[in-house]
Parts: sequence; C-alpha cells; structure tokens
Amino acid sequence: MRKLFAFTGMLIVASLVLAACGGAATPAPGQTVTVKETVVVTVVAPAAPVVVAPTGYGVTLETVKARGALICGVNSQVPGFGYVDANGNFSGFDVDYCRALAAAIFGDATKVEFRPVTAAERFTALQSGEIDILSRNTTWSTVRDTELGNNFVHTTFYDGQGMMVPKDSGVTTLQDLEGGTICVQTGTTTELNLADVMAALGVSYTPAVFDDADSTFAAYSEGRCDGVTTDKSGLVARRTVLADPSAHVILDVTMSKEPLGPLVRHGDDQWFDIAQWTVFALFAGEEFNITSANVDSVKASATAPEVKRLLGLEGDLGLKLGLTNDWAYYIFKLVGNYEEVYNRNLGPDTPTYIPRGYNSLYTDGGLLYAPPFR
Repeated sequence: MRKLFAFTGMLIVASLVLAACGGAATPAPGQTVTVKETVVVTVVAPAAPVVVAPTGYGVTLETVKARGALICGVNSQVPGFGYVDANGNFSGFDVDYCRALAAAIFGDATKVEFRPVTAAERFTALQSGEIDILSRNTTWSTVRDTELGNNFVHTTFYDGQGMMVPKDSGVTTLQDLEGGTICVQTGTTTELNLADVMAALGVSYTPAVFDDADSTFAAYSEGRCDGVTTDKSGLVARRTVLADPSAHVILDVTMSKEPLGPLVRHGDDQWFDIAQWTVFALFAGEEFNITSANVDSVKASATAPEVKRLLGLEGDLGLKLGLTNDWAYYIFKLVGNYEEVYNRNLGPDTPTYIPRGYNSLYTDGGLLYAPPFR
C-alpha cells in the first residue's frame, strides 16, 4: 500500500513540474481557472570555509622543514625595520629576526622567504598559514593575543607612539593640533590610540586614514595633514626618506606603550618555543659577548656552563626544542647577537639611528633579559 501511495505522489509531483515547465494551458470556453502565486526559491551556495592552517605540536616545524624554507611576514615600507631596496633586497631589524630563526632551524640564514604584508592583512595571513611567523613591528595587545588567535613571543623592541609635524608649523604639543588633520594608518593600534589620547585631552581633530605606510606618509609630505602619527621608531624611519628630513620634528610626547615583537598562531607550542628562545638567544649572545666574529673562538675555549649549553657543547637544549644542539651557534655565526642586529639596522652609523634606551640589556638599565639556558 505504501508503494502505491509513493508512486501516486511521484506522479502528482511530476505532473506539476511538467505543467510548470510547459506554461499554462489555454482554458476551454466557460472554464474557470484559478491562478496561484508562483514562489521562486533561490538556492544560495554555502560560503567557502575559512582556511585555517593546521595546528598541533610540531606541525609547523615539520611543514617548514618539508618546504625547505621559512616564510616570514614582514613590512616592506619602514626603513630600519622592514624595507625593500631598489634591487628587491629585504633589510631591517625585524627582517634579521627572520634570518636568525631560519639559521636556528636550518643552519642557513638564507632559507627564508620574505612575504610583505600590510597592517590590515597581516593577521589573516598568519591564521591562514600563508606565513609561518609574523615579524612586522606589531604591538602586543590583549585582543591580538587572544581573540585573534595569536601568541606573541618576547618583545624585541620597546616603543611608544609619537607625532611628527612640519618644523615651521609652530606645533609643540598635541593641544596645538586642535581642529587639525592627522594622517594615520588604518588597522593599527595607532589609529585607536590617537582617538583615545585626543579624547582624553579634549582635542578635536580630523583623521585622514590610509591603508599603508607609503600612502600615509605621502599624504603628510604633500601637506594634506597637519601631523602624522605612528610608533616613534616608525617616525624616525620614515623621516629619513622625506624630501627634507630636517624640515620635520617629532614632538616630545609619548602617546602609548608599544611593545613590538614577532607572533605565531595558537596551537603549536613547539613552534612558539622555538620563536621565543630565538629571541632569548639573541639577548644572551650580547650578554655573554658572543658575536658573529668571535663565536668560533668562544666555542673552542668555552668554560662557563651556561655558554657551553647555549652553544650545544653540553646538554640537549636544542633537541628539546626539536632542533640540533648547535642551533644558537648558527644564529650567532650567521646573523649575530642582539647588539649586532640593532646596530646594523638602528645604530649610530645608520640613517635610522634610535638610541637604545629601554632596548638595552638589564645590566645597562634596559628591559632585555633572557631566562637561564639550562
């Protein structure tokens, strides 16, 4: 009986479909025709799933090794930190961290691919697996460390937000910018800090928002803004490429705390440890005076237990990270210690000179401090 009902139902459905496809029949004279409303159903395809990089302990290192190179997300528009010259060569403080990480993994600092990412796209690039690590003057904050699914490793550069204005503007304080226009890059803590600070001061202003550093500072240099704001390190860096750097001043004001450093995805503690201890190795190299020039002689004559563990002469610290025991040796040999990286990119002999200040070792009154290598 059920089969009969099912078959009858199929015939009814089929006849309705054929009637719909063939159009309405011509009614006979005197025949009453009832016209029903036609309902059009639109089938919407499901949205494409968000691509998330595979996670799990050891997955990232395994992927990087299988690929044969580290992919590092960097800036390409900030001299001294992340910049591309006319020949396409990457340089900068954050870029050298990527090289140090590649040296630790491969014993070869050249096995790294630099992927320029904007402020707006950097976190998506990390979460999707387009990059293995982000080393791009990025501020450590609560939301970025939690909701966005990132783990910040130790701060590599302590900074603060500043404001740059034309020297002949007469502006000496933030209050002097009342009613003015300020250039700022979107998708950054800089934009949010600016709003907070000006609101607290009761200063009204018009933000001129741009997608990247080049367009932000181009607008400023064209006189479309009364001031431009970003991290003080960024202001120092970008001032060097203005037509007349001496025509611009950075105000003596710090608008925020900006702890900058690399970050990795949640979900792979081994990768986090490798990224973290690469930073600490750079600090320790300076503390123990291990440089690219003397690392071989230090290794040959080392007697201090911690130095021997750091260089892989004793213990298995490297193996515990998933690396070889001489991982730190290659960092020093191929890239240098923290002081070398800093001086190469931000030291007194560079156009982007920034006094070390907080970015000095704890022994010199700074904030840089490596936990024990034991």
